[in-house]
Amino acid sequence: MDQRRADGEAGFRSYVEAVLDTLSAEPARPAVTTAEGRVIGAAEFRDQVHRLCGELAARGTGRGTTIVLLTGNTAEALTARYAANLAGARVVSLYKGTSPPVMARVTESVDCSLLLVDERRHDTARELLRLPGTPRMLSLGPSDFAEDVLAAAARRPARPTVAPVGPDDDWCIRHTGGTTGIPKGIRMTHGSYRHSLEPWLAAAGTPPRYLACTSLAHLAGIFADIALLQGGSVVLRHGFEPGDVLAAIERERITHTWLLPPLLYRLLDHPDLPGTDLSGLRRISYGGTAASPARMRQAAKALGPVLYGLYGQAEAQHITEAGPGDLEVTGPGGRLTVGRALPGVEIAVRDAEGTDLPPGRWGEVQVRSPYVMSGYWKQPELTAEVLRDGWVRTGDVGCLDEDGYLYIVDRIKDMIVVVGGHVYPAELEELLLSHPAVAECAVFGSRDEESVEHVHAAVVPAAGQHLTPAEIRDFVTARKGRLYAPEAVHLVPGIPLTAAGKPDKKLLRSQLSG
Repeated sequence: MDQRRADGEAGFRSYVEAVLDTLSAEPARPAVTTAEGRVIGAAEFRDQVHRLCGELAARGTGRGTTIVLLTGNTAEALTARYAANLAGARVVSLYKGTSPPVMARVTESVDCSLLLVDERRHDTARELLRLPGTPRMLSLGPSDFAEDVLAAAARRPARPTVAPVGPDDDWCIRHTGGTTGIPKGIRMTHGSYRHSLEPWLAAAGTPPRYLACTSLAHLAGIFADIALLQGGSVVLRHGFEPGDVLAAIERERITHTWLLPPLLYRLLDHPDLPGTDLSGLRRISYGGTAASPARMRQAAKALGPVLYGLYGQAEAQHITEAGPGDLEVTGPGGRLTVGRALPGVEIAVRDAEGTDLPPGRWGEVQVRSPYVMSGYWKQPELTAEVLRDGWVRTGDVGCLDEDGYLYIVDRIKDMIVVVGGHVYPAELEELLLSHPAVAECAVFGSRDEESVEHVHAAVVPAAGQHLTPAEIRDFVTARKGRLYAPEAVHLVPGIPLTAAGKPDKKLLRSQLSG
């Protein structure tokens, strides 16, 4: 056994080592295509990881250290993550859309030893450098504010490295929420992450060409790992623009991509869709927010049997999957199923006292699997509240049917308490999207000066359609009752999205409910 591994961990290989093994198996194949069109071969990409790993290790990166990444959708971002993990460090990504002061607090909270910046985030890096306590910063390429660590790494030999980690070591800390305060840091271990990739590898067929058009710091990065582990390649775009995505799918012969439902709707509404060659496309994974049954059936008609719905959360990783045929599986109120449990995942729906509820009864969804988090970073009390006896309390309201299909209403904390009952935003959004004149929408609650909550709906009319707030309220009242009718309907040209691609309800609330 290599002495760099800890005692009792013989035979464990991290996900990075598995990726590098796969790259070595076919060194001549393309591995990464950058947004600028540069194709990086498998051997070249592998060697870049080994060189940067050696350089980071020489600068003190090792087991138990933390590397923070301020990166976009670049090949350098993938190289840096793999190299840091291979050296033994945990990684933390600073998300686009987070303010520099919050980034600084996150960086300090995770005991960062080194911050790596790529060319897409130079402006933010300069803002961080003006704040007190910024850790040592290195640039992944030329810059005018930090040393180019890739240039230093290029002078090193591409020497294979055994990662000095075991299954219980953190590979990353993922943060959720917290645009104004310090978000929760979710600790994910090498062992749980490696296990979570196995179901996808078992189903691998022809090596995929995966299009990363959403942030690599979020789920797109996980799908990039899966594609490379499957012997496929990753095609990068700097962000989501529907016309660009459609062109890339045709030009690059894309087989797989990941989209949140709001982004998928924009793809469906783009005028280039009918003339785009999508014959190579085999899988569009979607999830992250509730999906509209009407819009998903429209997508199935336009795109074919390629839609795979995923339900999960950072604390539990992937939980369920719904295949193309499951678009016809509906539950209470015509709600789409989010699918059935993935291999190794147990799902229970429980009441407030923790009692298992029978099929058809709504309660909190709780999950147990080998893939769940090890806990929140430096928050033992919150860990004990959410993670009990191996079960993650998701905070989602859902129910199971007799066949094991899961249905989700909304987050417990997103529930809007109104006079006479409560409103789940996702449930109201599903209903609004069934209106033929509604293209997009977002529902949120707002408190008045007396702390009374009110339901707001931001609605984007479909092209060529005319809507009035009264029409929307009448439509909801006729189908769900007065309780669900939004008190305020805002007709807007578009729904702003967060960096993760979800509707930015905090921004909408600040703009529309003042």
